[in-house]
Amino acid sequence: MDVPLWLALLAVGFLGVKLIRPPWWLVAVLLLGGYLLADSTLAPALATVVK
Repeated sequence: MDVPLWLALLAVGFLGVKLIRPPWWLVAVLLLGGYLLADSTLAPALATVVK
């Protein structure tokens, strides 16, 4: 079964918010920070660290 990445991330994010109940500002900061870091010059360095 092939599931699109955006759908899998949406499902995991929804379950995480429902089960752990972090503050919404923390979720927004993490999403925005991840988006900004993925498009920055640090992306290749972060990719090697994550792998």
